[in-house]
Amino acid sequence: MIDALARAGDDVAACVDAPAWALAEGELVAALDAAHRLEQRLAAVKLALIREIDGRAVAVAQGASSTAVWLRERLRLSVPAARRLVDLAATLDTAPADVFRALAEGQIDFDQARVIADTVQSVHSTAGAEAADKAVGVLVDWAGQFDPTLLRTLATRILDHVAPEVADAAARAALEAEARRAQRDRHITVSERSDGRLGLSGILDAEAAAVLRAAIDPLSAPAGVDDTRTAGQRRHDALTDICRLALRTGELPEHGGDPAQIVVTTSYDPLVGQLDTGILDTGLHLSADTVRRLACDAAILPAVLGGAGQVLDLGRQRRLITGPLRRALVLRDRGCAFPGCDRPPRWCDAHHIRHWADGGPTSLTNAVLLCGHHHRHLHRTDWQVCLGGDGYPQFIPPAWLDPEQLPRRNHYHQRT
Repeated sequence: MIDALARAGDDVAACVDAPAWALAEGELVAALDAAHRLEQRLAAVKLALIREIDGRAVAVAQGASSTAVWLRERLRLSVPAARRLVDLAATLDTAPADVFRALAEGQIDFDQARVIADTVQSVHSTAGAEAADKAVGVLVDWAGQFDPTLLRTLATRILDHVAPEVADAAARAALEAEARRAQRDRHITVSERSDGRLGLSGILDAEAAAVLRAAIDPLSAPAGVDDTRTAGQRRHDALTDICRLALRTGELPEHGGDPAQIVVTTSYDPLVGQLDTGILDTGLHLSADTVRRLACDAAILPAVLGGAGQVLDLGRQRRLITGPLRRALVLRDRGCAFPGCDRPPRWCDAHHIRHWADGGPTSLTNAVLLCGHHHRHLHRTDWQVCLGGDGYPQFIPPAWLDPEQLPRRNHYHQRT
């Protein structure tokens, strides 16, 4: 397989270098069709490999919390894209062979394959195997004519074509299946941009959508005739107001033993004079005006740094890493420090590098943030952690994974 893929890669590389401008119009369209079919066939190979990797738990053996996280690190994918691949590989593994064959032959794409697999599973449970087999052929034929969105709409009435005697019951089953899909597909993705801003995307189920609308719509209305904000800007400000309101209630769950709060870091001299620029515990830099405004809010907790950038007055040694000491740890590590992990601080435990029971102190130089998975992984495997010369955590992999045991670091958390 590896040799065949290498040869295919060489052939594709030759096509990349070929002058597309030299093709006639008909040849250009034919080449596009051929490239698309090849892409789908390679997708089928990729899914088969991912399914085998997932089944063997290769990702967990190499220290990742899941196959999706391992794919993110290995293939430089986003976590949603990686999770989608793992889910689709599992779905196709239980779907009729004709669905995978259609993908392998370039007749359908990823999204169409998911629609067909979901629909066939519903038809099988409602009308039996014979109707499900018929449904595969009909849906694959439709996939040659319709995009995934329209295909899913048409699929809700598939039994009208393959088992009309149970179509009405199937309509009810389809509605229930749609409710289950809505429950499964609900998600919010938060992606940090290079300038510190966040991109939000996701899908809300009907109930969450109604709750959001009820909360955000009243705050999104124009504030008088002089309000020049766009509709999108008003919704942005409304969401911020809702979050501020939630912080002020004091009823949010604790993060690592501390109340929910915003931590703003600034240097000591400007603090006692006029506030200068600051840094949130997420690593985002703030302007002086923003720091001055946030400093008026009781929900803001300042972390004052000395001239050398060391956190001042963070308490005395104790066994549990909480309070000011944990805040200092969050400011340093930004999240789980294990290589390849993007878990934020609120999901992390504070781990003693040298165990407290073995005489290790409870101090910043003997602590590292780890998510629950990697905390357990570190305790039961041969991975080792220490602080590098610059004071940041680095991890030594076991010899079976890396014979040279070169130190690794987490590059997902922004540091100042």
